[in-house]
Amino acid sequence: MKVRVVRASLVWAVMWVGLCVATSGLAQAPETAVSPAPAGVPATEIPGTNASSAASMALGPDYVIGPEDVLDIDVFNVPELSKTVRVANDGTISLALLGHVPVAGLTTKQLREQLESKYGEKYLEGPQVSVFVKEYHAQPVSVIGAVERPGLYQLTAPRTLIEVLSMAGGLAKRSSAPAGRVLIVTRKEGFPDFQPVEGMQLLAADKLEINLRKLLYSQESALNIEIKPLDTVSVSTAEIVYVAGDVRRPTGILLEDREKITVLQALAVAEGLNRTASKKGAKIIRKTEAGARVEIPVNLDNVLKGKEPDVELAANDVLFVPDSKGRFALYRGIEASLSTLTGVIVWRSR
Repeated sequence: MKVRVVRASLVWAVMWVGLCVATSGLAQAPETAVSPAPAGVPATEIPGTNASSAASMALGPDYVIGPEDVLDIDVFNVPELSKTVRVANDGTISLALLGHVPVAGLTTKQLREQLESKYGEKYLEGPQVSVFVKEYHAQPVSVIGAVERPGLYQLTAPRTLIEVLSMAGGLAKRSSAPAGRVLIVTRKEGFPDFQPVEGMQLLAADKLEINLRKLLYSQESALNIEIKPLDTVSVSTAEIVYVAGDVRRPTGILLEDREKITVLQALAVAEGLNRTASKKGAKIIRKTEAGARVEIPVNLDNVLKGKEPDVELAANDVLFVPDSKGRFALYRGIEASLSTLTGVIVWRSR
């Protein structure tokens, strides 16, 4: 009996020591693990990350310093010369002993080498300087239109068009205002080296239109152009064609991947005509650029029989199909008669 008690005591003692060790290990462990920012997503928009450290990891080696950037200049073992400075609009920073130093247009590596050379000429022996971009303001790109997070984004490294769209959260979902067929890149200095490919066209000297479907799903890499600072990327919103009146399912049809839709295609989406529809009285209601209303008659009976062309509907057109009043009254009478007859049969069966 005593042996069993001793053995039980030893077991409990071992378990207690193990529990204490495990608890102390947990206490020494870091409270939270911060995951690195996904590629192409600004660190400031990811919960749980430090904006400045994550931004520095995303900084490309070719990042060019410009006006409004905030720099941390650190001179090793000389804290009096270390400081945080903002690049002035003229592209210079003010440093002790050196005065105004031009920095715009330089990479961090070039600036570091330049400062080490300047301090080493007169003031320090073998100086070691580090340059860190604390805040990015010099290379913005605007992303507007049908994207999840429209806004101003900083280019910390060379970025392609698809990467910039990813930074803005991708294309807008269908539940909000879905993206249309094209996007437009506006660039102040224009596109002097423009080489036309299928799915891309130059609207003006400073405006380039790119087909979204071809950009995302084709193998044409030339469509995925490099985005430059101060560019504006505008994603069009999908336009709509409406089908109303005596159809099975009045609806609005999004023109996401096509410019136009025909009358018969629109009717197919609306699940066809009701029995009481007036095939000869349909019309397309369209607004001109001047805002005037235009009505275009469409004989659906002839279109369905192939006697007239299947007319194309443009963005924001309304295809209206009226009901045939005489036929409507006839069907209502038949329905009323059937209801009465059914009631009589049910009553007699009782």
